[in-house]
Amino acid sequence: MKVKILVLAMALLFSLNIKAQGMPTYDNTNFVSLIKQLVESGKQTAQMIKSVQFLKDAKESIEKVSSVVQQLRAVQEIAQNNQRLINVMQNDLQDILNSPYIKPEEVTRVAESFDAIVQNSLDTADFMGEILSSDNLKMSDAERAEVLEQKKQESKEMVSNINTRTKRYRDIISFRKMQDKVNNRETEY
Repeated sequence: MKVKILVLAMALLFSLNIKAQGMPTYDNTNFVSLIKQLVESGKQTAQMIKSVQFLKDAKESIEKVSSVVQQLRAVQEIAQNNQRLINVMQNDLQDILNSPYIKPEEVTRVAESFDAIVQNSLDTADFMGEILSSDNLKMSDAERAEVLEQKKQESKEMVSNINTRTKRYRDIISFRKMQDKVNNRETEY
């Protein structure tokens, strides 16, 4: 049976009238060219990976610097606000307390109200120094920046508060001064 199948297969092959053109050729240059392209592509990919890593590192560095700059600006603004408070204490408060239109029993209240604001300002400055110089708090840069931003807002509120109080006391002095002039004016012309 095997012989019959083999003979039949050979008969079919010879009857088809197939003409071969020879051995297939293998072009070695195309294969070498393909390998060179793959190697070059691998080098470019490795270079791109290095570039991506460099850009990631640069981004992290920029974010760190940005965070430090943000913290520095917050500290600078807090320091400026504290300086404004000191200026008010040195100039305006002294004028208010020395005014003849502020009653002696009011002097203590005025001084205490301004003293509370200044004490809060000093506490803020101490806390800022602790945040910036101590690693005991174990804060990330983002957390530190958030706390400093909060302290900056508190500092702005203190400046606004002290300006409002100063204006209120100046208005009281102005009113009392006007009242004194009205009460002590000459009636005969």
